[in-house]
Amino acid sequence: MTEKIYYTSPYTKEWETKIKDSFIKEKQYYVILEKTAFYPTGGGQPNDRGTINGIDVLDVFTEDGVVVHKIERLPETSKASCTLNWKRRFDHMQHHSGQHLLSAVCYSLFDAKTVSFHLGQDYVTIDLEIPELSQMQLNNIEQTVNEEIYNNRNIHTFFVTKEEVKELPLLKMPKVTEDIRIVEIEGIEYNACGGTHVSRTGEIGIIKLFKTEKQKGIVRLYFKCGTRALQHINESQQILGKISAKFNTGRSQVLDRLEKWEEEKKKLETELVKMREENYSFLAKDLLLKKEDDFLSYVFEDKPFDELKDLAIKMAHEHNLFILFASALENKTIVVHNGTKTVSCGKFLKENLGTFDGKGGGNDKTAQAGFQTKEDTLNFFEFARKELMKYT
Repeated sequence: MTEKIYYTSPYTKEWETKIKDSFIKEKQYYVILEKTAFYPTGGGQPNDRGTINGIDVLDVFTEDGVVVHKIERLPETSKASCTLNWKRRFDHMQHHSGQHLLSAVCYSLFDAKTVSFHLGQDYVTIDLEIPELSQMQLNNIEQTVNEEIYNNRNIHTFFVTKEEVKELPLLKMPKVTEDIRIVEIEGIEYNACGGTHVSRTGEIGIIKLFKTEKQKGIVRLYFKCGTRALQHINESQQILGKISAKFNTGRSQVLDRLEKWEEEKKKLETELVKMREENYSFLAKDLLLKKEDDFLSYVFEDKPFDELKDLAIKMAHEHNLFILFASALENKTIVVHNGTKTVSCGKFLKENLGTFDGKGGGNDKTAQAGFQTKEDTLNFFEFARKELMKYT
């Protein structure tokens, strides 16, 4: 049985041991050590990383109670010099201990039990059995949990028997009946847990709550601890500083400036829509002079496709026209009518685009296509103009 020194000495960063066994499975390399500080994935906590004889440890997991290390290649000797990625481990320790403390505070303040814990690279969450949490409640939780960090309470870990565990005030009894490991935050809680933890709450550093999401009957609470929380706050402060500089105002006035900017933006958008409608009206009058019976075709040299698309649909319905427009700027075309023509726009494109190296599609009344070059666009436009005029 491998000696699990991540339990007895969680602050161990380097150690010497021997390789008990090594094997290859599906072209992947694995070793089993006599003693290991590499924590295997479990209990919501990801596995440790590091090196064995300078060889990267890619994964650590348990299989039939045995701790297995997946590595890049097999070592050439049975002696093993191991180095733990301490930055990763300590981050996990801060967050796992932080989760215990946060869960205990949520329960003590609002009777909200933690039903699951996720510790990922991008975010950390607990799921709480409570319908919702108000901002005032979240502020209370954050203030209280950080006060307990400042109290720098001891965190103990120890093993108990199945008889002894019954005497402890656990919120949830463990499923295992042997080697039951207890994590105690002095004066706060007892919890059955197999993860790695810091020795005092002060080492958690800080717990910062970020947001909540309502799930079915639960609230998912996002948070970060210690170094990761500090990094997040620093990045947020840098962003706020840049926004403040952009608006040439103090940080406390940024929100007011953003609201004013949003109001101005809405006014400008309204004015833009009005001007665009007026422009469409003048442009439509000019284009109507170019129609042949009820068919209108035109190539726009410098107009974005989205604009001519809106114009085509509007004119087709307002003036009962069969329209073919092309944007030489973006190498795109649109064919549209108001449903009075027998030809299917989508079918027409599907049957003819391949000849011009184009891609697109649509329905009976509207279809659009894009091309690789301006030449392909114009060639298709001329072909389509001649063919579609037959339906007018």
